[in-house]
Amino acid sequence: MVEEPNYKTIWGIAALGHDASISVIKESNIVFAAHSERYSRIKNDDRLNDQIINEALQYGYPDKIVWHEKPYLKKVRQAMAGQWSEVFNKEVLPERHLKKFLPKLPPIEYALHHKSHAAAGAYTSPFNEATVVVLDAIGEFNTCSIWKYNFPNTLTKIETSNYPSSFGLLYSAFTQRCGLKPNEEEYILMGMAAYGEPKYAEQIKKDFIRSMTPLKLKQNVHAGIGDYLPEASKEDLSASIQAVAEEFVVKYCEYAMDKTGVKDLVYMGGVALNCVANTKLLDVCESIWIMPNPGDSGNSLGAALLGQNFISLWPGPFLGTNIPGIYPVKDVIKELETNQICGVAHGRAEFGPRALGNRSLLADPRGQDIKDKVNSIKKRQKFRPFAPVILAEELENYFEINTNQSPYMQFTAKAKPDTIKNFPAIVHADGTARVQTVTAWDNPGLRRILEVWFEKTKCPMLLNTSLNIRGEPLVNTEQDALNFQHKYGIKVISRWAQKLREVEVDPAGLKIQKEKNKK
Repeated sequence: MVEEPNYKTIWGIAALGHDASISVIKESNIVFAAHSERYSRIKNDDRLNDQIINEALQYGYPDKIVWHEKPYLKKVRQAMAGQWSEVFNKEVLPERHLKKFLPKLPPIEYALHHKSHAAAGAYTSPFNEATVVVLDAIGEFNTCSIWKYNFPNTLTKIETSNYPSSFGLLYSAFTQRCGLKPNEEEYILMGMAAYGEPKYAEQIKKDFIRSMTPLKLKQNVHAGIGDYLPEASKEDLSASIQAVAEEFVVKYCEYAMDKTGVKDLVYMGGVALNCVANTKLLDVCESIWIMPNPGDSGNSLGAALLGQNFISLWPGPFLGTNIPGIYPVKDVIKELETNQICGVAHGRAEFGPRALGNRSLLADPRGQDIKDKVNSIKKRQKFRPFAPVILAEELENYFEINTNQSPYMQFTAKAKPDTIKNFPAIVHADGTARVQTVTAWDNPGLRRILEVWFEKTKCPMLLNTSLNIRGEPLVNTEQDALNFQHKYGIKVISRWAQKLREVEVDPAGLKIQKEKNKK
């Protein structure tokens, strides 16, 4: 007998690790989910703040809070790892942190880290039955886990791999070895891989991996791998660990599906942000669901769902701060026609790391110079790729991929020869692109922009990247958008865009004065 959901206001919270977030479920509906960094403007902020708390409170005081992991179990693992400063740090205890923001704490429950991941995926998926795989750096002890999901709310753990055997930690160690920031710039390592050769892949497997299924490493890489293979180039090292990642992800997910006997796959955890590896899974499962925020910040949603112990209809990723109004289609098109590049800040902010049209920097993908222009604006390395956003029905005319939809930029597609020739800005060095398909359901405003753009130019796509600068969080509010416009000289279309002719804004973007008042 299926239990009825508990219709309360439930907050799920992920914090005190990295990339803090809050999700709110009210009367079984997902009504809010947002990242702390978007409010504090501190990249990957692991703490909550008054602003995100106050926005969450607009949906009601929580009847219950569910924390995304078990902090004392985590401290046991930290003690085993010799992380004594963390073990004795009382500031990272949830209740102490929450008391800074809430005058009266409601009951607090604690979920297992990997179960939060699993619930965030399974309870929002379209499946009645699924294999659930979670791959990340580390929870309390789990690093890999396999679950069997049955509709509506049954998650059965099948198998785990535990610390220190962690593929997420291994990939992060190579991120650090290649001069990048671990736990933040793994996606840059993935992009760098296209410029190297995987000549060290077999050596990496020999030196570090005892078994992929189940995962067992030969050594603890939590503290890094030092100057491993000092003669190797960063490009070849990145290509090599990426090749190992793709092999591991496919083998482990096949292993999981064999254990459950179910070919519908829910895939979660930080490793699920590797869109190149994700693409390989399209060939081995019947269908796949990756919730658009599969990393630790998405765990706040999983925790909230576990708190009500029932599924919630997935409403889409636009769950954060709202900039109201009508999507500014005409203004965006005009700016693209005039200057090739413009920002758009409209509607509710995306929950997850990808900008999907509501906090996006859009550009005309045609021509040889547009990629350099956008890289210059965003202060990014020149080797990094940009993503195309395309009308869903036009996907197969420009790309080759084993799916007809990719609304959340989770997979890469092989660009056809004419696409490479005509749209070089959105094709990576390896001839692929991280496509985002758009239907009217996915984002009606962005869909209309693409339709009008297609009518005017016969081009069904735009370059879409996040409205931020490297090392900074995405734009969240109208004020953030206005500051971005004045700091970087790129027009950002928002609710106030049509009023700009009537106002004068100071260089810091902090003061608006109507022309008529000046007179």
